[in-house]
Amino acid sequence: MSSGAERVEAALGRVRLAGARLRERPLRERVEWTGAVLERLRDPGSKARQRLVRELPEATGFAPPTLARGLEIALEPFTADAWRALARDELGSDAAPRPFETISVVLAGALPTPSLLQVLPPLLLGSGVVVKPAAHDPVTPAVIRDELADLDPSLGEALELVAFGRDDEASATALCRADCVVVTGGDDAVASYAARISPGRRLVGAGHRFSVGILGEDAASATALEEAAAGLALDTALWDQLGCLSPVAVFVLGTERVPDAVMEAFERAFARLERELPRGRLPLAARAALSQARDEAELRSAADGSTRVLAAPAFTLVAESETRLRGSPLHRFLRLHPAPDAEAALEALRPAAGHLAGVAVAGLGDPSLMGRLRALGASRVAPAGRLQAPPLSWPRENRPVLRPLLP
Repeated sequence: MSSGAERVEAALGRVRLAGARLRERPLRERVEWTGAVLERLRDPGSKARQRLVRELPEATGFAPPTLARGLEIALEPFTADAWRALARDELGSDAAPRPFETISVVLAGALPTPSLLQVLPPLLLGSGVVVKPAAHDPVTPAVIRDELADLDPSLGEALELVAFGRDDEASATALCRADCVVVTGGDDAVASYAARISPGRRLVGAGHRFSVGILGEDAASATALEEAAAGLALDTALWDQLGCLSPVAVFVLGTERVPDAVMEAFERAFARLERELPRGRLPLAARAALSQARDEAELRSAADGSTRVLAAPAFTLVAESETRLRGSPLHRFLRLHPAPDAEAALEALRPAAGHLAGVAVAGLGDPSLMGRLRALGASRVAPAGRLQAPPLSWPRENRPVLRPLLP
């Protein structure tokens, strides 16, 4: 057994014992403790929040103003009252449910807020937790651990962090010896851990998800267009388009060709945001992907003129000639697609419905479209500019937050 695997095994043994002590405390106390961590992180003046703002830019690559604004928006709904309501709604008010003794959590990506919703729920339930931090964000789980320990040492003992490389198969296999394994990241990562789990253990996977925007005809001109473009640009620019709730495309309803006025409104909105919330550090691979996607769009534009590109150093807008979705290299690269009507947009989304997380909407005249988007799998449909502020109870994978973590 590798030294990494031995560390994982030892951590699982320790949190198993710590979890047993944690379960001796009433459920209401565990709810209050974990809710107190959320409140500390929500408070801009707290040491925990200041630590995130100070340490995360270097770890994640996000520009400090952009990260600070992202935290402000995302943590706004994460109140202790909302946490209590979540526990009450999912667990009821009767005796505390029997949890798994141990849960391992594999984190991914650079966004800090999803880590909260992977690490805190098992502790609320009374499980001992071993976390593999994301390579791009080792800070957030460490802050959570330290805040728990500050509130009560027994809480801190029930959470351990064990880092290891992506190619350390022995450590990954050891992590799968927990009673329940929570995996976030790409579909390949979820499948890799699923293949390691033995019968009798639970896998809770959260794979690849993406979001889009829909610009309705009621927001296609004048002031309404400026407001809608500003909201959709904010949803896209927050977290540099790297979250599952970051739109990668916008459907412009009622059009066969994306109007110049729409493109110009988005260009103004993105330019303002670049001054206020600059784009962060670009890894070499991301820089190459952005360059390739921009070059491909410009070649299509030169060939037939039906595709148009508005490119700036820190963002790219592409007016596509068809409704069909194309891939995005992210990092503030947004495609705008014409859609003659809502049905055309829904049809374009249908092939990828299993991966649809959210939809930001503006100017929709037909309220029934909301329900049809949810039927396609979108677990969050929100006004433009608010997509990145889901409630604590948001069912990211169209499932509850707490109950999948119970036997």
